[in-house]
Amino acid sequence: MRPEDIIIAPVVTEKSNDGVQQGKYTFKVDRRATKIDIKRAVEKLFDVKVLKVNTTMCRGKEKRVGKFLGKTSDWKKAIVTIDTNPGDVSYITKGGKVTKVSKKYKDSIDEFMGA
Repeated sequence: MRPEDIIIAPVVTEKSNDGVQQGKYTFKVDRRATKIDIKRAVEKLFDVKVLKVNTTMCRGKEKRVGKFLGKTSDWKKAIVTIDTNPGDVSYITKGGKVTKVSKKYKDSIDEFMGA
């Protein structure tokens, strides 16, 4: 599956907006997608580092229109936690020199609210 097929839409609610300050973003995803697929798709589409992915299956509700009874479709929700502080990484090389490498990830998803 392509990353564009996995991430369907952002879920914009009061609860999901409260999680944005903590680096948690909520998406409606494909029902067949695994946590690893979701992680790779978010990292590729938004250029962020994903720390954790939580998923849940949301059941459809029964709806009535007049005398007819129907059901909305089931869907899958993913709460993705990203790294909000991508700092520099330092390590020691073979010669004993300390080398710093800056991380090239963003610390937020700007396109989440349509900005």
